[in-house]
Amino acid sequence: MKSLGAPEILIIALVILLLFGAKKLPELAKGLGEGIKNFKNSVKSEDEPKEKKQA
Repeated sequence: MKSLGAPEILIIALVILLLFGAKKLPELAKGLGEGIKNFKNSVKSEDEPKEKKQA
């Protein structure tokens, strides 16, 4: 499978800009960043061993 080059990424960025507009892009980027952060935290918390409660 061929990877994306600079021209393809530029075309994708222009299409996104046309679809959402310049005002919405910072909000979309912030939401995407928070989503990735939450996903990483949930994966990380599931990887940690759970402590057994001793009575």
